[in-house]
Amino acid sequence: MKRMLVLVDCDPGHDDAVALLVASRFCDLVAITTVSGNASLADTTSNALLMTELFDLDVPVHQGCERPLVQESVHGPSLHGEHGLGGAAIAPPTRAAAGGHAVEAIIESTRAHEGLWLIPTGPLTNIALALRLDPSLVERIEGISLMGGGIRIGNVTATAEFNIWSDPEAASIVFGSGAVLRMCGLDVTHQVRVGVAEAERLRAIGGGRAEFLADILTFFAQRYCERTGMTAGPMHDPLAVLAVTHPDLFGFVDRAVHIELAGGQRGTTVVDQRALAIPPRANCSVAETVEAAALREIIVQTLELACR
Repeated sequence: MKRMLVLVDCDPGHDDAVALLVASRFCDLVAITTVSGNASLADTTSNALLMTELFDLDVPVHQGCERPLVQESVHGPSLHGEHGLGGAAIAPPTRAAAGGHAVEAIIESTRAHEGLWLIPTGPLTNIALALRLDPSLVERIEGISLMGGGIRIGNVTATAEFNIWSDPEAASIVFGSGAVLRMCGLDVTHQVRVGVAEAERLRAIGGGRAEFLADILTFFAQRYCERTGMTAGPMHDPLAVLAVTHPDLFGFVDRAVHIELAGGQRGTTVVDQRALAIPPRANCSVAETVEAAALREIIVQTLELACR
């Protein structure tokens, strides 16, 4: 399997933490950039640094935007805990963030690495600003594979998903950029879940890494159960990585996707699925089906390998 060059822009977050391990297994991870989202920027950056330290990932972490382009920051403590990685008793990382803002790091990485994939798993603030500062970026990258949105499904409102809803203006810039886009939304990410049973598989391996992963997965699954009744936590963010490394496990359809910026539908990804004689111009490959069992096993095996 060809190893893709990727930059992961994230807001760890339990599923972002898993996504980083999936990226490190299957890709050449050139940089990690952080954004405010599941927790504050200080916390998401600390969590990203913790992952690189705990799992020996030799990759720089660049701190990015501390708030969305227009609205105020809103975080997700009900699912992720106060600091983003609830459930694990962990010491703060000793590593420090690399110099330079995340937006600068994104632009420079696209210049330094031909064929780079950008994989944003949080609000799209950093990516949007990079595109605004350097519109030619879209011509240098292989594409943008993002976790966000959904087809007629939301988790903050009835129709809006957290990452898009958190900064819809940034999402509108990204979807209108002309870049090659792949979107994994809630309708597919909810099908790939990891819960307490898988956490215990990891715990049985033993050691600090296994305990850490088992603890955060158990916490995430329990919070999802309390909030939604789901018995396991959806692996939202790893799917954005696997959409690049294992695209054969996804059913992508090219669609026109519009980001709603006003009213009660603000933050909604409007995915046009109409069967028209002259269809609207597609701007995104939307994952509409997934081979859930296969993807789940890849994720769990990746976590098992990371524990050893």
